[in-house]
Amino acid sequence: QVQLVESGGGVVQAGGSLRLSCTASGQTFGDYAVGWFRQIPGKVRGFVATITRGGGSTLYENSVKGRFTVSRDNNKNTVWLQMDSLKPEDTGAYYCAARTATAQDVGVLETWYRYWGQGTQVTVSS
Repeated sequence: QVQLVESGGGVVQAGGSLRLSCTASGQTFGDYAVGWFRQIPGKVRGFVATITRGGGSTLYENSVKGRFTVSRDNNKNTVWLQMDSLKPEDTGAYYCAARTATAQDVGVLETWYRYWGQGTQVTVSS
């Protein structure tokens, strides 16, 4: 079992940047694919980005492509979500999730992931 803790959320003006962290404990983090999801007010929680367990492949939701970057350092048990050119519509609660996976596996569905963090709030003001 792995425990996930997100951090780095906050309030930022439109056009600004934030870097979210997802830090894991309890297991070898390099065995896990990790995804980022967000809960935008009034909408269901949706996929943002995902990264393979080794960090070699990533996948992004269309609205964040070119603005968000997911990366990881398994020696630090941490996955980051670098968010640039933020827009008010990026406002929401951001969650990281993890699941043991093969080297090529990534997931875009919530149901694919087994472990979740508690979330961190991102607010982008206009």
